[in-house]
Amino acid sequence: MLRADGIDAGFGPVDILRDIALAVSPGETVVLLGPNGAGKSTLLAAMSGALTVRRGAVTLDECALADWPQPLLARRRAVLAQHSALGFPFRALDVVLLGRSPWAGATSRSRDLAVATACLAEAAVTHLADRIYTTLSGGERQRVQLARVLAQIDFAGTPADGEARYLLLDEPTASLDPAHQQLTLATARRAAARGMGVLAVLHDLNLAAMYADRIAVMRAGRIVASGKPADVLTEAVVESVFDFTVRIERHPTRGCPLVVAL
Repeated sequence: MLRADGIDAGFGPVDILRDIALAVSPGETVVLLGPNGAGKSTLLAAMSGALTVRRGAVTLDECALADWPQPLLARRRAVLAQHSALGFPFRALDVVLLGRSPWAGATSRSRDLAVATACLAEAAVTHLADRIYTTLSGGERQRVQLARVLAQIDFAGTPADGEARYLLLDEPTASLDPAHQQLTLATARRAAARGMGVLAVLHDLNLAAMYADRIAVMRAGRIVASGKPADVLTEAVVESVFDFTVRIERHPTRGCPLVVAL
């Protein structure tokens, strides 16, 4: 389990997160929702180990993230950032192969190529494999980066017993068209179906309702509501947190909440 227990964290002298408790279990998809500045990306950074907490602890399998050897931690959790800067003229396939770096000495070139090829297909970018990454559109780059982080945690492989993997996604749909938003979150669901824990930051309430097992709503650095989509996405919660009026209906085919702005 990936767990944050009573954490405070922030940048410089300012605490952005205050007394946060959140756990992500293997096989579930947890979505963080909240207005801009609520602390969603900061919480994801803390739970990835990229941001050191000031109070409390973040643990993976009851061991503090700081105590994990970096190569082993990198095989167990991967992070898709909002923006991934890469200015070198690599092929998309080479970018995905960068995700196999933590496996150096524990795998073979043929295995790495097989994993990268499978992850390109999962992210629907096989046709971009030989394209130069810097010539791709923003959405295409994001999908190649998704393939890279899938390769990092060996998406298609079978983990050793007790070694659940975690996929952390920071606004993974922000630069994508509607069809690829659905494809990306369907990949997140498939990761969960394979026993991985998924933590994703989203802004679209209806995408969260469709794909999350559990939603945590944040405001001003705190979690103010947490639970199943039907329990969290209520008119009262949405209106109080996001400050706009909505009506909650039932999705006609999925049966999840459907948030309609009024």
